[in-house]
Amino acid sequence: MTIFDELKERGLIFQTTDEDSLKKALEEGTVSYYTGYDPTADSLHLGHLVAILTSRRLQLAGHKPYALVGGATGLIGDPSFKDAERNLQTKETVQGWVKKIQNQLSRFLDFDNGDNKAVMVNNYDWFGSISFIDFLRDVGKYFTVNTMMSKESVKKRIETGISYTEFAYQIMQGYDFYELNQKYNVTLQIGGSDQWGNMTAGTELIRRKADKTAHVITVPLITDSTGKKFGKSEGNAVWLDADKTSPYEMYQFWLNVMDDDAVRFLKIFTFLSLDEIAEIEKQFDGARHERLAQKILAREVVTLVHGQEAYQEALKITEQLFAGNIKNLSAIELKQGLSNVPNYAIQKSDSLNIVDILVTAQIVNSKRQAREDVQNGAIYINGERIQDLDYTLSATDKIDNELTVIRRGKKKYFVLTY
Repeated sequence: MTIFDELKERGLIFQTTDEDSLKKALEEGTVSYYTGYDPTADSLHLGHLVAILTSRRLQLAGHKPYALVGGATGLIGDPSFKDAERNLQTKETVQGWVKKIQNQLSRFLDFDNGDNKAVMVNNYDWFGSISFIDFLRDVGKYFTVNTMMSKESVKKRIETGISYTEFAYQIMQGYDFYELNQKYNVTLQIGGSDQWGNMTAGTELIRRKADKTAHVITVPLITDSTGKKFGKSEGNAVWLDADKTSPYEMYQFWLNVMDDDAVRFLKIFTFLSLDEIAEIEKQFDGARHERLAQKILAREVVTLVHGQEAYQEALKITEQLFAGNIKNLSAIELKQGLSNVPNYAIQKSDSLNIVDILVTAQIVNSKRQAREDVQNGAIYINGERIQDLDYTLSATDKIDNELTVIRRGKKKYFVLTY
């Protein structure tokens, strides 16, 4: 199976400019290609991972990747399918985000070894020195306003209003492709399906200005079986930065994907072979309640993004929390595993009697309810059931001298901090 056929089989090719010609180029020699990432935040997220891993697959197949972080285009903002104009960031902010994103990309592509080692580029390196007049004369003349307005990515914004700044974005992205083609013979661009208009602006500029043929592959925008999209604009971002989304949180995300999505995501987000995935699918379909596909998916992606040690920690937290073994976890691990549960900072004036603290921390609404819960065995401190109404929290209840975990019933966790 060729790399192009494998990408297709994995569901990673949404559109191409000339499939037969591109497939032939990939089979006959080394193709230099690029993927661009605008620094619109201080981290990439799972929505970016599809293009990143597609780029890695091509590198593993012998082709040469260029990773472009848009220090210039990040100052403008892509209007593609956005309802409103982005807030413009300062140069200092964007430069800081560029460095963070470059560090993240260096974990997925090989920048050190082989003739096809990856190269990092920043489009501010060429846009920062070009004059506005030169850009209009040498580049702008190859774009017609009619064509620019016909792009699906900006059509609806024309009706509601779009600034010239954002309208000109497609010319900048098109020029990126031209510049990389001239400097490094880059002939293929990979990006999300929402980038089609911007990407074909590049192939058209290369054709008209340099009389060369270039190619585009768009990868699909990934949604779950309900149509929900991965991405920060949807309010459900899973970030690649461990400080923004912990390895445990990422592990839980994959562990909880729907059955109908699990095998499809194994093809897209892991480097397991298609034969291995077919075997997993057989076992998974035979006992879906065991969630084999989700467990393997979570293992593979967390290991890929954060490393084996982070995966093992996420697995440990998951297993120990499920078993209620709070004391087997450190404060650091508990902060990961319980980051989204209600918490209360203990004050010096607080009574540490179990009934009082349940009310003070708003775990229950009244002392009557607190007493009933304690007597009925519904209250656990650090995994141990407490049924004594006179029980008072002490230093021995502090895990690593930082926190105490209270559980009410089977699943409702609360954290007290000191």
